[in-house]
Amino acid sequence: MIALKPAAFATALLAAASLPALARAETATIALAVNINTLDPHMSASFGSDLSLLSHVYPSLILRGPDLKLQPALAKSWTPVNDTTWRFELVAGAKFANGEPLDAKAVQWNLDRVRDPKVNARIKSWFELVKAVRVINDTTLEVETSAPFPAFADQLSMFFLLPPAWTATHDPAKETMAGGRYQITENVPGDHISLATNPSYFGDKPAFDKVVFRTIPEPSSRIAALLAGEVDLITGVPPSELARVQASGKATSGAVPSTRTVFIKFNTQKPPLDNKLVRQAMNYAVDKTAIAESIFEGKAAISQCQILTPAYFGYNPALKPYAYDPKKAKDLLKQSGVNLSQPIEMDVPVATYLQGQEVAQVVAAQLGEIGLTVKITEMDFGAYMNKYLKSRTLAQTSLLTHGWPTLDADGQLTLLAPGNQYAYWDNAAFGKAVEAGRSTTDKAARLAAYKDATSIMCEEAPVLFLYAQPNTYGFSKRVVWQPRADDWVRAFDMKPAQ
Repeated sequence: MIALKPAAFATALLAAASLPALARAETATIALAVNINTLDPHMSASFGSDLSLLSHVYPSLILRGPDLKLQPALAKSWTPVNDTTWRFELVAGAKFANGEPLDAKAVQWNLDRVRDPKVNARIKSWFELVKAVRVINDTTLEVETSAPFPAFADQLSMFFLLPPAWTATHDPAKETMAGGRYQITENVPGDHISLATNPSYFGDKPAFDKVVFRTIPEPSSRIAALLAGEVDLITGVPPSELARVQASGKATSGAVPSTRTVFIKFNTQKPPLDNKLVRQAMNYAVDKTAIAESIFEGKAAISQCQILTPAYFGYNPALKPYAYDPKKAKDLLKQSGVNLSQPIEMDVPVATYLQGQEVAQVVAAQLGEIGLTVKITEMDFGAYMNKYLKSRTLAQTSLLTHGWPTLDADGQLTLLAPGNQYAYWDNAAFGKAVEAGRSTTDKAARLAAYKDATSIMCEEAPVLFLYAQPNTYGFSKRVVWQPRADDWVRAFDMKPAQ
Protein backbone atom coordinates (compact mmCIF):
# COMPACT_ATOMS: atom_id res chain seq x y z
CA MET A 1 0.00 0.00 0.00
CA ILE A 2 1.30 3.42 -0.96
CA ALA A 3 1.17 6.05 1.79
CA LEU A 4 0.07 9.55 0.76
CA LYS A 5 1.67 12.65 2.16
CA PRO A 6 -0.80 15.02 3.89
CA ALA A 7 -0.86 17.47 1.00
CA ALA A 8 -1.33 14.70 -1.53
CA PHE A 9 -4.00 13.11 0.67
CA ALA A 10 -5.89 16.42 0.82
CA THR A 11 -5.67 16.77 -2.94
CA ALA A 12 -7.00 13.25 -3.41
CA LEU A 13 -9.90 13.95 -1.05
CA LEU A 14 -10.72 17.13 -2.94
CA ALA A 15 -10.61 15.30 -6.26
CA ALA A 16 -12.84 12.51 -4.92
CA ALA A 17 -15.32 15.02 -3.54
CA SER A 18 -15.53 16.75 -6.89
CA LEU A 19 -16.14 13.57 -8.89
CA PRO A 20 -19.94 13.50 -8.41
CA ALA A 21 -20.20 17.14 -9.44
CA LEU A 22 -18.13 16.49 -12.54
CA ALA A 23 -20.18 13.43 -13.39
CA ARG A 24 -23.39 15.40 -13.00
CA ALA A 25 -22.02 18.19 -15.17
CA GLU A 26 -21.74 15.70 -18.02
CA THR A 27 -25.53 15.32 -17.99
CA ALA A 28 -27.79 18.23 -18.87
CA THR A 29 -31.40 17.93 -17.72
CA ILE A 30 -34.07 20.13 -19.27
CA ALA A 31 -37.65 20.41 -18.01
CA LEU A 32 -40.47 20.76 -20.52
CA ALA A 33 -43.96 21.90 -19.60
CA VAL A 34 -45.71 19.63 -22.11
CA ASN A 35 -45.40 16.08 -23.35
CA ILE A 36 -43.56 15.21 -26.54
CA ASN A 37 -46.38 14.47 -28.98
CA THR A 38 -44.44 12.90 -31.84
CA LEU A 39 -40.90 11.90 -32.77
CA ASP A 40 -41.52 12.67 -36.45
CA PRO A 41 -40.03 16.13 -37.10
CA HIS A 42 -42.27 16.62 -40.13
CA MET A 43 -45.40 16.18 -38.02
CA SER A 44 -44.88 18.98 -35.53
CA ALA A 45 -44.44 22.74 -35.53
CA SER A 46 -44.02 22.91 -31.74
CA PHE A 47 -40.43 24.05 -31.55
CA GLY A 48 -40.53 24.69 -27.80
CA SER A 49 -41.11 21.00 -27.17
CA ASP A 50 -41.17 18.39 -29.97
CA LEU A 51 -38.71 20.12 -32.29
CA SER A 52 -36.40 21.21 -29.47
CA LEU A 53 -35.98 17.56 -28.51
CA LEU A 54 -35.69 16.40 -32.12
CA SER A 55 -33.06 19.04 -32.91
CA HIS A 56 -30.74 16.91 -30.77
CA VAL A 57 -31.57 13.72 -32.67
CA TYR A 58 -31.90 14.79 -36.30
CA PRO A 59 -29.70 17.14 -38.32
CA SER A 60 -30.80 20.32 -40.02
CA LEU A 61 -29.22 22.16 -42.91
CA ILE A 62 -29.10 25.40 -40.93
CA LEU A 63 -29.52 26.36 -37.26
CA ARG A 64 -30.43 29.60 -35.54
CA GLY A 65 -28.10 30.29 -32.63
CA PRO A 66 -28.92 31.87 -29.27
CA ASP A 67 -28.00 35.24 -30.81
CA LEU A 68 -30.85 34.58 -33.32
CA LYS A 69 -28.39 34.54 -36.23
CA LEU A 70 -28.30 31.70 -38.75
CA GLN A 71 -25.33 29.36 -38.54
CA PRO A 72 -24.15 26.38 -40.64
CA ALA A 73 -25.13 22.84 -39.70
CA LEU A 74 -25.21 20.12 -42.39
CA ALA A 75 -25.07 22.92 -44.95
CA LYS A 76 -21.69 24.65 -44.98
CA SER A 77 -23.14 27.41 -47.16
CA TRP A 78 -26.38 28.49 -48.77
CA THR A 79 -26.45 30.94 -51.66
CA PRO A 80 -29.26 32.43 -53.75
CA VAL A 81 -28.36 31.67 -57.38
CA ASN A 82 -31.21 33.87 -58.58
CA ASP A 83 -34.58 35.06 -57.24
CA THR A 84 -36.03 31.54 -57.30
CA THR A 85 -33.06 29.20 -56.81
CA TRP A 86 -30.94 28.39 -53.77
CA ARG A 87 -27.72 26.35 -53.80
CA PHE A 88 -26.54 24.38 -50.76
CA GLU A 89 -23.07 22.96 -50.15
CA LEU A 90 -23.09 20.14 -47.59
CA VAL A 91 -20.58 18.62 -45.20
CA ALA A 92 -18.90 15.70 -46.92
CA GLY A 93 -19.12 12.17 -45.53
CA ALA A 94 -21.95 12.76 -43.06
CA LYS A 95 -23.99 9.68 -42.11
CA PHE A 96 -26.94 8.63 -40.00
CA ALA A 97 -26.23 6.23 -37.13
CA ASN A 98 -27.28 3.23 -39.28
CA GLY A 99 -24.73 4.15 -41.94
CA GLU A 100 -27.15 5.76 -44.39
CA PRO A 101 -25.55 8.67 -46.25
CA LEU A 102 -26.58 12.09 -45.02
CA ASP A 103 -26.10 13.64 -48.42
CA ALA A 104 -27.86 15.69 -51.07
CA LYS A 105 -30.13 12.78 -52.03
CA ALA A 106 -31.25 12.45 -48.40
CA VAL A 107 -32.08 16.15 -48.29
CA GLN A 108 -33.99 15.87 -51.55
CA TRP A 109 -35.98 12.91 -50.20
CA ASN A 110 -36.90 14.85 -47.05
CA LEU A 111 -38.11 17.88 -49.00
CA ASP A 112 -40.11 15.57 -51.27
CA ARG A 113 -41.60 13.72 -48.30
CA VAL A 114 -42.76 16.82 -46.49
CA ARG A 115 -44.53 18.05 -49.66
CA ASP A 116 -46.15 14.70 -50.50
CA PRO A 117 -49.96 14.98 -50.13
CA LYS A 118 -50.10 11.33 -49.09
CA VAL A 119 -47.83 12.01 -46.11
CA ASN A 120 -49.92 15.04 -45.10
CA ALA A 121 -47.05 16.49 -43.08
CA ARG A 122 -48.06 19.04 -40.50
CA ILE A 123 -45.34 21.38 -41.78
CA LYS A 124 -46.26 20.97 -45.45
CA SER A 125 -47.31 24.62 -45.72
CA TRP A 126 -43.76 25.75 -44.89
CA PHE A 127 -42.55 24.48 -48.25
CA GLU A 128 -45.49 25.04 -50.58
CA LEU A 129 -43.31 27.35 -52.73
CA VAL A 130 -40.72 24.63 -53.36
CA LYS A 131 -41.01 23.63 -57.01
CA ALA A 132 -38.07 21.30 -57.57
CA VAL A 133 -35.07 19.89 -55.72
CA ARG A 134 -32.06 19.01 -57.89
CA VAL A 135 -29.10 16.92 -56.74
CA ILE A 136 -25.89 18.20 -58.35
CA ASN A 137 -23.59 15.78 -56.56
CA ASP A 138 -23.32 14.14 -53.12
CA THR A 139 -22.62 17.45 -51.37
CA THR A 140 -24.41 19.95 -53.61
CA LEU A 141 -28.09 20.51 -54.31
CA GLU A 142 -30.28 23.28 -55.64
CA VAL A 143 -33.82 24.12 -54.61
CA GLU A 144 -36.03 25.95 -57.07
CA THR A 145 -39.13 27.78 -55.85
CA SER A 146 -42.20 28.80 -57.82
CA ALA A 147 -41.75 32.39 -56.64
CA PRO A 148 -39.08 34.27 -54.69
CA PHE A 149 -38.77 32.83 -51.18
CA PRO A 150 -36.46 35.24 -49.31
CA ALA A 151 -37.10 33.53 -45.96
CA PHE A 152 -36.27 30.03 -47.23
CA ALA A 153 -32.95 29.73 -45.39
CA ASP A 154 -34.61 30.92 -42.18
CA GLN A 155 -37.38 28.36 -42.65
CA LEU A 156 -34.85 25.55 -42.97
CA SER A 157 -33.61 26.30 -39.45
CA MET A 158 -36.73 24.45 -38.22
CA PHE A 159 -36.53 21.56 -40.71
CA PHE A 160 -34.96 18.28 -39.60
CA LEU A 161 -33.87 15.37 -41.75
CA LEU A 162 -34.97 11.73 -41.47
CA PRO A 163 -32.99 8.78 -42.93
CA PRO A 164 -34.89 7.73 -46.10
CA ALA A 165 -34.30 3.96 -46.15
CA TRP A 166 -34.88 3.56 -42.41
CA THR A 167 -38.12 5.59 -42.57
CA ALA A 168 -39.48 3.22 -45.23
CA THR A 169 -39.54 0.35 -42.73
CA HIS A 170 -40.08 2.14 -39.41
CA ASP A 171 -42.60 4.48 -37.82
CA PRO A 172 -40.75 7.77 -37.25
CA ALA A 173 -43.56 8.99 -35.00
CA LYS A 174 -42.53 6.39 -32.41
CA GLU A 175 -38.92 5.50 -33.26
CA THR A 176 -35.78 7.42 -34.14
CA MET A 177 -32.54 6.84 -36.05
CA ALA A 178 -30.10 9.56 -35.16
CA GLY A 179 -28.15 11.77 -37.50
CA GLY A 180 -27.65 14.63 -35.07
CA ARG A 181 -25.59 15.13 -31.93
CA TYR A 182 -27.52 12.63 -29.80
CA GLN A 183 -29.51 9.43 -30.00
CA ILE A 184 -32.42 8.42 -27.79
CA THR A 185 -31.57 5.72 -25.27
CA GLU A 186 -34.80 5.70 -23.23
CA ASN A 187 -38.30 7.01 -23.81
CA VAL A 188 -40.85 6.95 -21.00
CA PRO A 189 -43.83 8.83 -22.50
CA GLY A 190 -45.13 11.57 -20.26
CA ASP A 191 -42.14 11.35 -17.93
CA HIS A 192 -38.73 11.64 -19.58
CA ILE A 193 -36.62 10.98 -22.66
CA SER A 194 -32.91 10.26 -22.25
CA LEU A 195 -30.26 10.82 -24.89
CA ALA A 196 -26.59 9.93 -25.28
CA THR A 197 -24.04 11.27 -27.73
CA ASN A 198 -24.19 9.89 -31.25
CA PRO A 199 -20.69 8.64 -32.18
CA SER A 200 -21.61 8.93 -35.88
CA TYR A 201 -22.38 12.66 -35.68
CA PHE A 202 -20.55 14.63 -38.38
CA GLY A 203 -19.88 17.70 -36.21
CA ASP A 204 -18.02 18.50 -33.02
CA LYS A 205 -18.65 16.36 -29.96
CA PRO A 206 -21.26 18.03 -27.69
CA ALA A 207 -20.30 19.40 -24.28
CA PHE A 208 -22.63 16.98 -22.45
CA ASP A 209 -22.40 13.21 -22.77
CA LYS A 210 -26.03 12.75 -21.80
CA VAL A 211 -29.18 14.86 -22.02
CA VAL A 212 -32.48 14.20 -20.27
CA PHE A 213 -35.76 15.92 -21.17
CA ARG A 214 -38.23 15.67 -18.30
CA THR A 215 -41.92 16.50 -18.57
CA ILE A 216 -42.96 18.64 -15.60
CA PRO A 217 -46.25 20.43 -16.38
CA GLU A 218 -46.68 22.49 -13.21
CA PRO A 219 -44.50 25.62 -12.91
CA SER A 220 -44.16 25.14 -9.14
CA SER A 221 -42.87 21.60 -9.67
CA ARG A 222 -40.37 22.79 -12.28
CA ILE A 223 -39.07 25.44 -9.88
CA ALA A 224 -38.80 22.89 -7.08
CA ALA A 225 -36.86 20.52 -9.34
CA LEU A 226 -34.48 23.32 -10.34
CA LEU A 227 -33.81 24.40 -6.76
CA ALA A 228 -33.34 20.77 -5.70
CA GLY A 229 -30.65 20.33 -8.35
CA GLU A 230 -32.72 17.80 -10.31
CA VAL A 231 -32.86 19.82 -13.53
CA ASP A 232 -30.55 22.38 -15.12
CA LEU A 233 -32.93 24.47 -17.23
CA ILE A 234 -36.57 25.42 -16.90
CA THR A 235 -38.72 27.90 -18.80
CA GLY A 236 -42.16 29.32 -18.17
CA VAL A 237 -41.34 30.60 -14.69
CA PRO A 238 -44.19 32.78 -13.34
CA PRO A 239 -42.86 36.35 -13.12
CA SER A 240 -43.83 36.47 -9.45
CA GLU A 241 -41.37 33.62 -8.78
CA LEU A 242 -38.32 35.01 -10.58
CA ALA A 243 -36.99 36.90 -7.56
CA ARG A 244 -37.30 33.85 -5.31
CA VAL A 245 -35.39 31.66 -7.74
CA GLN A 246 -32.64 34.26 -8.09
CA ALA A 247 -32.41 34.78 -4.31
CA SER A 248 -31.99 31.05 -3.72
CA GLY A 249 -28.35 31.21 -4.78
CA LYS A 250 -28.85 27.87 -6.52
CA ALA A 251 -29.98 29.15 -9.90
CA THR A 252 -30.13 32.17 -12.16
CA SER A 253 -33.50 33.47 -13.31
CA GLY A 254 -34.80 36.24 -15.51
CA ALA A 255 -36.92 37.24 -18.48
CA VAL A 256 -36.22 38.43 -22.00
CA PRO A 257 -38.63 39.89 -24.58
CA SER A 258 -40.17 37.12 -26.63
CA THR A 259 -40.99 36.61 -30.29
CA ARG A 260 -44.15 34.69 -29.30
CA THR A 261 -47.50 36.47 -29.41
CA VAL A 262 -50.46 35.40 -27.26
CA PHE A 263 -54.03 35.89 -28.45
CA ILE A 264 -57.53 34.47 -28.34
CA LYS A 265 -58.04 32.78 -31.67
CA PHE A 266 -61.46 33.19 -33.26
CA ASN A 267 -62.98 30.37 -35.25
CA THR A 268 -64.63 32.57 -37.84
CA GLN A 269 -66.32 29.50 -39.32
CA LYS A 270 -68.65 29.40 -36.30
CA PRO A 271 -71.19 32.08 -35.31
CA PRO A 272 -71.12 34.60 -33.82
CA LEU A 273 -67.38 34.85 -34.59
CA ASP A 274 -68.19 35.08 -38.28
CA ASN A 275 -69.35 38.63 -37.53
CA LYS A 276 -66.60 41.26 -37.63
CA LEU A 277 -68.43 43.59 -35.22
CA VAL A 278 -68.51 40.85 -32.58
CA ARG A 279 -64.80 40.22 -33.04
CA GLN A 280 -64.02 43.93 -32.74
CA ALA A 281 -66.24 44.24 -29.68
CA MET A 282 -64.33 41.47 -27.93
CA ASN A 283 -61.06 43.27 -28.65
CA TYR A 284 -62.38 46.46 -27.04
CA ALA A 285 -63.71 44.51 -24.05
CA VAL A 286 -60.38 43.25 -22.69
CA ASP A 287 -57.98 45.38 -20.66
CA LYS A 288 -54.62 44.23 -22.03
CA THR A 289 -52.67 46.71 -19.91
CA ALA A 290 -54.17 45.32 -16.72
CA ILE A 291 -53.25 41.77 -17.77
CA ALA A 292 -49.67 42.79 -18.56
CA GLU A 293 -49.24 44.63 -15.26
CA SER A 294 -51.11 42.39 -12.84
CA ILE A 295 -50.30 38.92 -14.19
CA PHE A 296 -46.89 39.53 -15.77
CA GLU A 297 -45.58 42.35 -13.56
CA GLY A 298 -45.02 44.53 -16.60
CA LYS A 299 -42.84 42.01 -18.41
CA ALA A 300 -45.37 41.36 -21.21
CA ALA A 301 -45.54 43.86 -24.08
CA ILE A 302 -49.05 44.61 -25.34
CA SER A 303 -49.63 43.53 -28.94
CA GLN A 304 -49.88 46.46 -31.32
CA CYS A 305 -52.95 45.10 -33.13
CA GLN A 306 -50.85 42.43 -34.88
CA ILE A 307 -49.35 39.03 -34.19
CA LEU A 308 -45.85 40.28 -34.97
CA THR A 309 -43.41 41.69 -32.45
CA PRO A 310 -40.76 44.31 -33.32
CA ALA A 311 -38.23 41.48 -33.79
CA TYR A 312 -39.94 40.40 -37.03
CA PHE A 313 -39.20 41.68 -40.50
CA GLY A 314 -42.57 43.09 -41.58
CA TYR A 315 -43.63 44.44 -38.18
CA ASN A 316 -45.99 47.39 -38.66
CA PRO A 317 -45.05 50.23 -36.26
CA ALA A 318 -48.00 52.35 -37.40
CA LEU A 319 -50.63 50.13 -35.77
CA LYS A 320 -51.99 50.78 -32.29
CA PRO A 321 -53.76 48.33 -29.97
CA TYR A 322 -57.51 48.28 -29.49
CA ALA A 323 -58.25 50.53 -26.55
CA TYR A 324 -59.97 49.17 -23.46
CA ASP A 325 -63.47 50.55 -24.04
CA PRO A 326 -66.32 48.42 -22.63
CA LYS A 327 -68.96 50.95 -23.71
CA LYS A 328 -67.83 50.79 -27.33
CA ALA A 329 -67.72 47.02 -27.07
CA LYS A 330 -71.36 46.93 -25.94
CA ASP A 331 -72.36 49.31 -28.74
CA LEU A 332 -70.69 47.11 -31.34
CA LEU A 333 -72.42 44.01 -29.98
CA LYS A 334 -75.73 45.80 -30.27
CA GLN A 335 -74.94 46.87 -33.84
CA SER A 336 -73.97 43.33 -34.78
CA GLY A 337 -77.53 42.13 -34.32
CA VAL A 338 -76.41 38.63 -33.41
CA ASN A 339 -78.11 36.40 -30.87
CA LEU A 340 -75.79 36.32 -27.89
CA SER A 341 -77.95 34.17 -25.62
CA GLN A 342 -75.84 31.06 -26.23
CA PRO A 343 -72.49 30.66 -24.43
CA ILE A 344 -69.29 31.12 -26.37
CA GLU A 345 -66.92 28.21 -25.89
CA MET A 346 -63.20 28.72 -25.25
CA ASP A 347 -60.64 25.92 -25.54
CA VAL A 348 -57.62 26.38 -23.26
CA PRO A 349 -54.58 24.06 -23.24
CA VAL A 350 -53.41 23.48 -19.67
CA ALA A 351 -49.83 23.89 -18.45
CA THR A 352 -48.79 25.12 -21.88
CA TYR A 353 -48.58 28.90 -22.02
CA LEU A 354 -47.12 31.09 -19.29
CA GLN A 355 -49.99 31.94 -16.91
CA GLY A 356 -52.31 30.90 -19.75
CA GLN A 357 -55.16 29.53 -17.67
CA GLU A 358 -55.15 32.64 -15.50
CA VAL A 359 -55.22 34.88 -18.58
CA ALA A 360 -58.14 32.91 -20.03
CA GLN A 361 -60.13 33.38 -16.81
CA VAL A 362 -59.53 37.14 -16.85
CA VAL A 363 -60.51 37.41 -20.53
CA ALA A 364 -63.68 35.39 -19.92
CA ALA A 365 -64.61 37.59 -16.95
CA GLN A 366 -64.11 40.81 -18.90
CA LEU A 367 -66.13 39.49 -21.83
CA GLY A 368 -68.83 38.69 -19.31
CA GLU A 369 -68.90 42.36 -18.32
CA ILE A 370 -70.12 43.30 -21.82
CA GLY A 371 -72.83 40.64 -21.82
CA LEU A 372 -71.08 37.59 -23.26
CA THR A 373 -71.10 34.22 -21.52
CA VAL A 374 -67.86 32.31 -22.00
CA LYS A 375 -67.58 28.62 -21.21
CA ILE A 376 -63.95 27.50 -20.75
CA THR A 377 -62.92 23.93 -21.58
CA GLU A 378 -59.43 22.97 -20.43
CA MET A 379 -57.50 20.11 -22.04
CA ASP A 380 -53.93 18.90 -22.35
CA PHE A 381 -51.84 20.29 -25.18
CA GLY A 382 -51.86 17.10 -27.25
CA ALA A 383 -55.66 16.90 -27.22
CA TYR A 384 -55.84 20.61 -28.01
CA MET A 385 -53.55 20.27 -31.06
CA ASN A 386 -55.49 17.25 -32.31
CA LYS A 387 -58.70 19.23 -32.06
CA TYR A 388 -57.06 22.23 -33.69
CA LEU A 389 -55.39 20.50 -36.64
CA LYS A 390 -56.58 16.90 -37.02
CA SER A 391 -60.32 16.92 -36.39
CA ARG A 392 -60.50 20.69 -37.04
CA THR A 393 -63.21 21.10 -34.41
CA LEU A 394 -61.73 24.06 -32.55
CA ALA A 395 -64.21 25.92 -30.34
CA GLN A 396 -65.47 29.39 -31.23
CA THR A 397 -62.54 30.83 -29.30
CA SER A 398 -59.31 29.42 -27.92
CA LEU A 399 -56.17 30.57 -26.19
CA LEU A 400 -53.26 30.27 -28.59
CA THR A 401 -49.81 31.63 -29.29
CA HIS A 402 -47.75 31.99 -32.45
CA GLY A 403 -44.01 32.41 -32.72
CA TRP A 404 -41.98 31.79 -35.84
CA PRO A 405 -38.21 31.23 -35.66
CA THR A 406 -37.67 32.72 -39.12
CA LEU A 407 -38.40 36.13 -37.55
CA ASP A 408 -40.04 37.01 -40.84
CA ALA A 409 -43.66 38.02 -41.33
CA ASP A 410 -43.87 35.45 -44.10
CA GLY A 411 -43.98 32.51 -41.69
CA GLN A 412 -46.03 34.11 -38.93
CA LEU A 413 -48.72 35.68 -41.13
CA THR A 414 -49.05 32.65 -43.41
CA LEU A 415 -50.56 30.80 -40.44
CA LEU A 416 -53.72 32.85 -40.98
CA ALA A 417 -53.65 32.93 -44.78
CA PRO A 418 -56.58 31.43 -46.74
CA GLY A 419 -56.30 27.67 -47.08
CA ASN A 420 -53.76 27.26 -44.27
CA GLN A 421 -54.75 24.50 -41.86
CA TYR A 422 -53.99 26.81 -38.93
CA ALA A 423 -56.10 29.72 -40.18
CA TYR A 424 -59.82 29.27 -39.33
CA TRP A 425 -60.19 32.56 -41.23
CA ASP A 426 -60.59 33.18 -44.94
CA ASN A 427 -59.82 36.70 -46.10
CA ALA A 428 -58.80 37.04 -49.74
CA ALA A 429 -57.31 40.54 -49.38
CA PHE A 430 -55.14 39.42 -46.47
CA GLY A 431 -54.01 36.36 -48.42
CA LYS A 432 -53.16 38.48 -51.46
CA ALA A 433 -51.04 40.85 -49.36
CA VAL A 434 -49.17 37.98 -47.68
CA GLU A 435 -48.52 36.39 -51.06
CA ALA A 436 -47.21 39.70 -52.41
CA GLY A 437 -44.82 39.98 -49.49
CA ARG A 438 -43.39 36.51 -49.92
CA SER A 439 -43.05 36.62 -53.71
CA THR A 440 -40.39 39.29 -54.06
CA THR A 441 -36.90 39.87 -52.75
CA ASP A 442 -37.35 43.65 -52.79
CA LYS A 443 -37.34 44.64 -49.10
CA ALA A 444 -39.33 47.84 -49.59
CA ALA A 445 -42.01 46.01 -51.56
CA ARG A 446 -42.15 43.27 -48.94
CA LEU A 447 -42.55 45.78 -46.11
CA ALA A 448 -45.34 47.55 -48.01
CA ALA A 449 -47.16 44.25 -48.57
CA TYR A 450 -46.88 43.23 -44.93
CA LYS A 451 -48.07 46.67 -43.88
CA ASP A 452 -51.22 46.01 -45.91
CA ALA A 453 -51.60 42.52 -44.47
CA THR A 454 -51.25 43.58 -40.84
CA SER A 455 -53.61 46.54 -41.36
CA ILE A 456 -56.26 44.20 -42.77
CA MET A 457 -55.80 41.81 -39.86
CA CYS A 458 -56.10 44.63 -37.34
CA GLU A 459 -59.35 45.82 -38.90
CA GLU A 460 -60.89 42.39 -39.45
CA ALA A 461 -59.80 41.10 -36.01
CA PRO A 462 -59.58 37.34 -36.62
CA VAL A 463 -58.07 37.14 -33.13
CA LEU A 464 -58.31 39.00 -29.85
CA PHE A 465 -54.88 40.62 -29.72
CA LEU A 466 -53.29 40.33 -26.26
CA TYR A 467 -49.52 40.52 -25.62
CA ALA A 468 -46.08 39.13 -26.40
CA GLN A 469 -45.33 36.38 -23.91
CA PRO A 470 -42.12 37.08 -21.99
CA ASN A 471 -39.54 34.30 -22.05
CA THR A 472 -38.95 33.57 -18.38
CA TYR A 473 -36.36 31.07 -17.30
CA GLY A 474 -34.20 29.59 -14.59
CA PHE A 475 -30.96 27.64 -14.96
CA SER A 476 -28.68 25.96 -12.47
CA LYS A 477 -25.25 27.12 -11.39
CA ARG A 478 -23.84 23.91 -12.94
CA VAL A 479 -24.35 25.22 -16.47
CA VAL A 480 -23.81 28.32 -18.57
CA TRP A 481 -26.70 29.24 -20.86
CA GLN A 482 -27.59 32.30 -22.92
CA PRO A 483 -31.29 33.22 -22.72
CA ARG A 484 -32.92 33.54 -26.11
CA ALA A 485 -35.99 35.38 -27.40
CA ASP A 486 -37.44 32.37 -29.19
CA ASP A 487 -38.57 29.06 -27.73
CA TRP A 488 -35.74 26.66 -28.54
CA VAL A 489 -34.46 24.77 -25.47
CA ARG A 490 -31.31 22.91 -26.43
CA ALA A 491 -28.56 21.26 -24.45
CA PHE A 492 -26.06 22.18 -27.15
CA ASP A 493 -26.74 25.85 -26.37
CA MET A 494 -25.39 25.14 -22.88
CA LYS A 495 -22.02 24.13 -21.46
CA PRO A 496 -20.82 23.02 -18.03
CA ALA A 497 -20.04 25.90 -15.71
CA GLN A 498 -16.70 24.27 -14.79
